[in-house]
Amino acid sequence: MSMAAEMSVALRLPTGSLFEGRATRMTAVAQNGAFGILPNHVDLVTALVPSVLTLTLADGSEAIFGIDEGLLVKKGHRVTVAVMRGVRGDDLGTLQDAVMSKFIEMDEEERQARATFSRLEADVVRRFADLRKPHP
Repeated sequence: MSMAAEMSVALRLPTGSLFEGRATRMTAVAQNGAFGILPNHVDLVTALVPSVLTLTLADGSEAIFGIDEGLLVKKGHRVTVAVMRGVRGDDLGTLQDAVMSKFIEMDEEERQARATFSRLEADVVRRFADLRKPHP
């Protein structure tokens, strides 16, 4: 593998992409603690815990994300992170507020989706029960 100064990073949510771009450094937190990845880091797969994920972008700026649990895969000069929920923040001070409001909003949407699914499931069961009834 050739030596590289940058790596390609994709941060994915179930509904789309939260970030896609080039970075020179990444920090994240796994079950056994925080770690950093540079472009020439050995390939790895690890489970992430709810935490802060930071990227040093190719232009020298920093991107900060609040993430829920997920999976990180590094292969070659490409890192893909798949998380259930995530939000990008401007800085650590405002990230907590952004995470709280976004995750609360997502929890409410998930609750509504579960309630709708339960109603649909009950309707299917009711219709199957109606099919078993003898019709005159």
